[in-house]
Amino acid sequence: MEAPAVTPSRALDPEQRLQHALDLAFRYLTQRDRTVLEMRRYLEGKRVEPCAIDEALAHLQREGYLDDARFARQFAEDRRLLDEWGADRIERRLLTLGVPAALVREAVAVRGRSDELEAACALLQRRFAALGGDPRERRRAYGVLVRKGYDHELAWDAIRAHAGGHDGA
Repeated sequence: MEAPAVTPSRALDPEQRLQHALDLAFRYLTQRDRTVLEMRRYLEGKRVEPCAIDEALAHLQREGYLDDARFARQFAEDRRLLDEWGADRIERRLLTLGVPAALVREAVAVRGRSDELEAACALLQRRFAALGGDPRERRRAYGVLVRKGYDHELAWDAIRAHAGGHDGA
């Protein structure tokens, strides 16, 4: 059985172009939530006409299918809980996904410094049963925290707290 011929989008009327863009968008949204920029890039990659993309994005936002603020909050919480990421790494990733900086700051600021320190200490507890005063082990622990996205000062604070307050860093 032969696949049906694909009609070039230029041959479609504006309403059909919009419907085609929405069909593609909904298919893309079945995998996971997306940012507005991710959806725009996807539709551009599918060679959807710019006016149909703009209309589709407006429709998806109006209906609540695309919401960068909701996406940022959920992404930040998931990365904190599932991947143990710190605020810096979450912020960098959200910005690369096209979330506006103001929404990124809001999503990352949900957790205060004490919560962030507590999460870093919990990570150290799981990864490093005992740090003590061994400088090499402290450097390893520091590297783990920084790669996870915790800021430098908070990483050292967590190491000191986990090591029982011994300062050898």
